[in-house]
Amino acid sequence: MIRLRNYIAFIYAFFICITVFVLSAVINMFAEKLFAEYITGNIRLQTEEIIRSFEEQYDPFTARYNRAGIDVIGMHYLHQGYLVSLADAAGRVVWDVRDMDMEECAVIIEEISARMNNEYRAGGSFAPRLHNLVLGNTNIGALRIESYGPFFYRENEAAFLKTLNRFLLVSGAVFVLLSVIVSVCLASVIARPVLRARDAARRIAHGDFSTRIAEGHAARELHELSRAVNGLAEALGNGEEWQKRQSADIAHELRTPLTTLRGNIEAMIDGIWELSPERLESCLEEIVRLSGLVDDIAVLSLIRREHIVLSKTGFDLAHLAARAAEQFVPLAREKGVTLSVNLDPAPVYADYNRIMQVLVNLLSNAVKYTAQGNITVTLHAAASRGGAHHELSVADTGCGIAAEDLPHVFERFFRADRSRSRETGGTGIGLSIAAAIVEAHGGSIRAESAAAPGTGGSVFTATLPADISARQQ
Repeated sequence: MIRLRNYIAFIYAFFICITVFVLSAVINMFAEKLFAEYITGNIRLQTEEIIRSFEEQYDPFTARYNRAGIDVIGMHYLHQGYLVSLADAAGRVVWDVRDMDMEECAVIIEEISARMNNEYRAGGSFAPRLHNLVLGNTNIGALRIESYGPFFYRENEAAFLKTLNRFLLVSGAVFVLLSVIVSVCLASVIARPVLRARDAARRIAHGDFSTRIAEGHAARELHELSRAVNGLAEALGNGEEWQKRQSADIAHELRTPLTTLRGNIEAMIDGIWELSPERLESCLEEIVRLSGLVDDIAVLSLIRREHIVLSKTGFDLAHLAARAAEQFVPLAREKGVTLSVNLDPAPVYADYNRIMQVLVNLLSNAVKYTAQGNITVTLHAAASRGGAHHELSVADTGCGIAAEDLPHVFERFFRADRSRSRETGGTGIGLSIAAAIVEAHGGSIRAESAAAPGTGGSVFTATLPADISARQQ
């Protein structure tokens, strides 16, 4: 396969050469045409000048021509390519250039004929033309002018035309050479970032996700290509890092219950612990915890891959929020926390159980992280550039979330508690599931908190857009 640089250079040079060839041919054709018209006009003017010069040699008083003047004029125009003969009013030949120098006339005729037929392929010949000489209203003779027709180039005119053609040829050759050089340089400039992108893609394919290439290109396409390669490397690097972190998180989450189970079972097998319903119940709790974690991971994976099937029905979102809040009233009361609701009617068409799962998760976190104060569930209609939507918020006066943690609260296994103490939380996957469910419905979810943890609590808001609202019950 041909290299990109060579291909671009060849195509560019080829079209430049064709353009130069066509342009040169057109210029040459028009130049010769215009020059021929110019020469034809000059021949006409020259003929008029010859006629006038011979008329001036006539003396009306003697009714004769000045022979000496005619000799000079006739020989001068012979060397200009004109063979002249003069007859008087009675038709008698007064002067003929052939009688003056027959050999010179033959040389002139042969030279002009050879020039026009061989070099320019004019396809003409010498032909005579008769012109009457008039002085006042009196006919004083006739002038026979023989020249190559329809036009001819004199030696200096032919030299000028040759110089012009040579100039066009040399200019075209120089321009073609320069165009080839420029095309090679231009092809190298264009191909260089493409080759860098190719090499970067190969390194990325071999797992080097730190690969980056320069993006500062004048051409938009090359700039976008570089950005795309860098974006691909960054995305794959983030994906690799995410997979490593997820594997570590899953291993961490599974290690504790598995270690507990193993220790309890080994202790009972070795007789260190007596087999009792309490010991078995403790093992069962760890198994349930493991089962719940696996189920959560499976649900989140299905939702993220858009394989989850949403069983949508029509219902009032306010009724769902009220039922979810009722479930947490006793638990909140035990902690001395007030749970209140402020709900506007909101008919929606969505998956009842999945939306309930979202709200239960948000309320569970709010109760868990609020030691005192109150929790408020709010539901109201709103509007934005995207259209009408419903906003369901759970606000608490708990410990809040640090600013650096807010962008990560919906990531899998993320918890603000870096020690992952189970006294303050679960697996760190609940908010990821909640976010995935809302997004599966075409909505969005966000978290807000006070500037400093412990000063104002947190607010989680799920937004359901109008395209799932009230598709009527």
